[in-house]
Amino acid sequence: MERKFDRKIVLEDGSEYYGYGFGSMDEAVCEITFNTSPVGYQEIISDPSYTDKMVVMAYPLIGNYGIADDDFETKVPSIGGLIVREYNNSPSNFRYTKTLSEIMEENRIPGISGLDTRKLTRSIRDNGSCKVMITDASTPHENAMATIRSTNISNDGVARVSCKKKWYSRTANPKFNVVAIDCGIKLNIIRCLNARSCNVTIVPYNTGAEEIAAMRPDGILISNGPGNPEYVKSTIELVREIRGKYPLLGIGLGHQIIALAYGAEIYKLKQAHGNHPVRNLMTGKIEITSQSHTYVVKSDSLEGTGLTETHINVLDNTNEGIQSEKDMLLSVQYHPESAPGPQDSMYLFDEFITLMKEAKNNA
Repeated sequence: MERKFDRKIVLEDGSEYYGYGFGSMDEAVCEITFNTSPVGYQEIISDPSYTDKMVVMAYPLIGNYGIADDDFETKVPSIGGLIVREYNNSPSNFRYTKTLSEIMEENRIPGISGLDTRKLTRSIRDNGSCKVMITDASTPHENAMATIRSTNISNDGVARVSCKKKWYSRTANPKFNVVAIDCGIKLNIIRCLNARSCNVTIVPYNTGAEEIAAMRPDGILISNGPGNPEYVKSTIELVREIRGKYPLLGIGLGHQIIALAYGAEIYKLKQAHGNHPVRNLMTGKIEITSQSHTYVVKSDSLEGTGLTETHINVLDNTNEGIQSEKDMLLSVQYHPESAPGPQDSMYLFDEFITLMKEAKNNA
């Protein structure tokens, strides 16, 4: 007998898609986006940049290798929901400790499978991101639409996902001390710095410049995170105070925050970026990158800020990187830590190490 649909999603434009629930059976209203990665769903659901986002996985089979304890990008996943074509609840990977559905249920993340993700992805691509509700299949359409209209997407994502007190990630024989401003940092960023002989102190997004100076950092990282950077005013002001004093690396939301601190402008994309090719303007090479952002730096607003554009998106020519040699600064929109994704951009961590070496030598 054919299984009966028990869940559905309703988009802001009124369209409905029916499917089967997995994970949490909670009702939720989020902003919908898509991701084209064929692997890495664990890293995606645990990426704080996806806070309050309902992610459509374009790759058709999700859940087949389960969840491994070592592969989380945050301790408490905060993604809004997950939409997949086919969900596999019998993982075959020897490393798996829990199923995807179990982790989502534990963290109250709703999921739905069995719907046409190709059609849905094309809709987002053509019409742009919008609000979406996941609910029981029996929910009346007019009730769902009323809930969508009355629900505002939160702007306090960074405050919710940032650590509440500083913590440490140390390594053997450290050569550098890095302070990471946690706007929703991915753990693999910290691992990449540890692997390059950096002790990392992770601090809340609203930590002040004097407190950071007391830690005597060799360099500062402004991390990735969710939402509109214009709402993260305390971190923007922090960058204004510390710029030029320490080598500075920005990633994702941190990239946008740095640009705003220097006087550039940002705007919202029609639909979020996923895995995109990026041109390095310094070398001319194309890098395949992992991305998860909705806002972008306006390239022509960089003029007069002291920032130079270093990377652009090959598909839409949007800004993907900036630098300031004078202020020992480099920053990229995408994720060089590559979790999930290709490792084309790992060299950016090495460039940050070089900036810290030079600053130490010139001190």
